[in-house]
Amino acid sequence: MAVQSRDPVADLRQIAFLLERAGEATYRVRAFRRAAATVTGLGDGELAERVAAGTVGKLPGIGTVTERCITESLRGEEPVYLRRLLATAGRSVDADGDALRERLRGDLHSHTDASDGGSPLAEMAAAAIDLGHEYLAVTDHSPRLTVANGLSAERLRAQLGQIRTLGAEVAPFRLLTGIEVDINPDGTLDQQPDLLAQLDVVVASIHSGLRGDADTITSRMLTAIGTGRMDVLGHCTGRMVTGRRHRPESAFDAARVFAAAAEAGVAIEVNCRPERLDPPKRLLRLAIEAGCLFSIDSDAHAPGQLDWLPYGCARAAACGIEEDRVVNTWPVDRLLAWTGTRR
Repeated sequence: MAVQSRDPVADLRQIAFLLERAGEATYRVRAFRRAAATVTGLGDGELAERVAAGTVGKLPGIGTVTERCITESLRGEEPVYLRRLLATAGRSVDADGDALRERLRGDLHSHTDASDGGSPLAEMAAAAIDLGHEYLAVTDHSPRLTVANGLSAERLRAQLGQIRTLGAEVAPFRLLTGIEVDINPDGTLDQQPDLLAQLDVVVASIHSGLRGDADTITSRMLTAIGTGRMDVLGHCTGRMVTGRRHRPESAFDAARVFAAAAEAGVAIEVNCRPERLDPPKRLLRLAIEAGCLFSIDSDAHAPGQLDWLPYGCARAAACGIEEDRVVNTWPVDRLLAWTGTRR
C-alpha cells in the first residue's frame, strides 16, 4: 500500500511559524520560508522525482535540514524537526492570562513587508486565520519612519486596495485597514488627515525623540490624542527591555495622558513583543484607575509573532484589566463602531 504523503510546504511553513513564535534567529526562519517558496514553484510530480533521485538539495534555497524535512514529509512522516518544535510549543506563559487570551477576537497592530515586516499580506492573514482570529488590522508604518520603509500616502492607498481585494477572498475573516502612524514632534500625525479618516484602525506611536524631557513628550501625546484621529496609543514608553537594544522608558506625565485618553475613548496598547512588554505594570494599573480602554496587540512583524499575544494577556490579567475594557475582545462590528466615532 502506498504511503500517503503530507504537504511539505505546509510543514515547512509551520516550522517557520513556530521558530518565529519562539523568537529564534531570523536566518533560521527565512531558511524554511525560502524552502517552502522553492517547493511551491515546482511542477506536479517533480518534487517526488527529485526526492527519489536524491537531488532536492540541489534546488536553490534548499539546505540539508530543509531537504530532510521535505523528504520525511513526502514519506508521510511528521518531520523530526517539526515534531521537536511542537513538543515545546503552546506552553502557557501565565495561566492567569489564558482566559483573557481565549476572549481575544483579533489583533490591531501588525506589519507586513510593505514596511518593515518580513512577510507579505497574504501570509500574515493566513497565520491570523490559523490562530482563530476573527480579524486582523494591518498597520504598517507611516512615511516619517524611513528606517522602517514607512508608507507614503500613495503607497498606503495602493495597500488599501490590496487589503480590500484579499479581504473579499478570506471572508468571513475580516482584514482591517490601518496604520501605525508616527506622532510628529509637534504632536500631529504623520499622514494626511483625509487618508486617516478612511482607515478602520489608527495606532499612533512615538518612534523618535524618546529621550526628550517629560513636558515635551507629554505635549506630543496630548496633542495627538486631541487630533481626534487616533484609536490606540502604541507602546507608550518606547522602552526596550531585552535583546541587543536596551532603551529606558520615555518620561511623560502618565496621569495626564491616560486621563485624556480615557476622555477621548482612545485605547492604551498592551504591547506583547517580548523586548517591549510596554507599558510596565505600574503604568497599566494607573491606566486602569484612569478608566482607559486597552488593546492587547502583538505588534507582529512576521506570522509567528502573531502568537505573542499571551505575553500581553498575562500582564493585563495580572493587573486586573477587565475583559470588556479590552477592545479586541469585541465583535468586529462593535470595534468598528468605536473607531468610527473618530472618522
